[in-house]
Amino acid sequence: MCIMRLRPIGPGLVALLLAGVSAHAQAPAPMTLQQVLSVARARNPGLLSAQQHVIATRASEITAGLRQNPTFTVSGANTTLPASNPSSPYTYVGNVSRLFERGEKRRWRLEEATATTSVTRSQYNDQERQLMLQVRDAFTNMLAAKAALQVAGQNLDSYRKTVDLSQVRLSAGDISRTDFERIDLQLAEFESDDDNAKLNLVQASDSLQLLMGVEKVSPDFDITGTLEPPAVTQSLAQIEQEALSARPDYQAARESVTLADANVKLAAADGTTDPTLGAEYERLGVFNSAGFQISIPVRIFDRNQGEKERARYEAQSSRLAATEARNQVLNDVDQAWAAYLAALDVAGRYNSHYVAESERVRANLEFSYRHGGATLLDYLDALRDYRQVHLDALAANQQVWLSLDQLSFAAATEIVR
Repeated sequence: MCIMRLRPIGPGLVALLLAGVSAHAQAPAPMTLQQVLSVARARNPGLLSAQQHVIATRASEITAGLRQNPTFTVSGANTTLPASNPSSPYTYVGNVSRLFERGEKRRWRLEEATATTSVTRSQYNDQERQLMLQVRDAFTNMLAAKAALQVAGQNLDSYRKTVDLSQVRLSAGDISRTDFERIDLQLAEFESDDDNAKLNLVQASDSLQLLMGVEKVSPDFDITGTLEPPAVTQSLAQIEQEALSARPDYQAARESVTLADANVKLAAADGTTDPTLGAEYERLGVFNSAGFQISIPVRIFDRNQGEKERARYEAQSSRLAATEARNQVLNDVDQAWAAYLAALDVAGRYNSHYVAESERVRANLEFSYRHGGATLLDYLDALRDYRQVHLDALAANQQVWLSLDQLSFAAATEIVR
């Protein structure tokens, strides 16, 4: 079950975690996903705003539990005339009265307020769940951007060696200038890949820090993790059961049924008659007297019929909405599971076959080209295939993690990491 974190984590832990994103820290340690998630929970302003809304909603329980205040009235007449005046003696009247609620109105008001707080808390948990998905995706995207930059850098360094070797062969007369220039022109593509990879990493880092609630992004911010596809030990049926137990939006739907039932009871209670009882003391001249009052509304026409009817239909609507929410949970998990399996198949093919094959083809054609056994066109095609296969493999691994993030989101449960 998702537990609302109304209390931010301790300042010491926040300071330790934020050391990785401080612009003034020297050589900050890379942050793990769990550290990033903890900082986001403690610092994201949208989430903190939602926390305050839950606390404000819970304060309504105090109001709902309050009892009716008594009313005290004092009045006087002819107070400026002498007390001995028999025709117009002065009069003082003190009256205390109080409305007494029937039908357990206070009980049902308190139950309604408590149910409202529960719904609001579950809605907060769902907002947190959505934020955690955004953080996970941003973390995965930054890991992929780091890996893409590494691949681009390795490709660029390797190809520069090829250009340098071709320059030597050109000087020795082994290749024509046209062949050398075709090789040199290919360098522009590798340089462009490297520049784009650097830009993507900066943008991914900024996006992640924004979700963490960092006011000023730091260029030194770094994370650590892997994009190797992990093993998922849970079955689909287990994940579905975990989702039904933990999904906060489904919990909010079920708690809305409790809230609607409380509204039905409160509407029925509001249809009962509440008497007002009072006690009175009167002093007329030199005489004292006491009395009482009972006021009972005669509810001939208005017995709260409309609210009773509305509340009953709203309760039925809430039950149907809870059923819809349950179906949506199972559907979300099934779709996320199917997407994960599809992404895992694609990544498995690249990791087990195509990556190694592209490396062998490039190495063989490079060797053949340098020794005159392959054409320049064959060698350049092998380079393009090698570059594209590595980028596709990286994207496939990234998609596996993104699908796992979506599966964790659909189940509201930590699947991996």
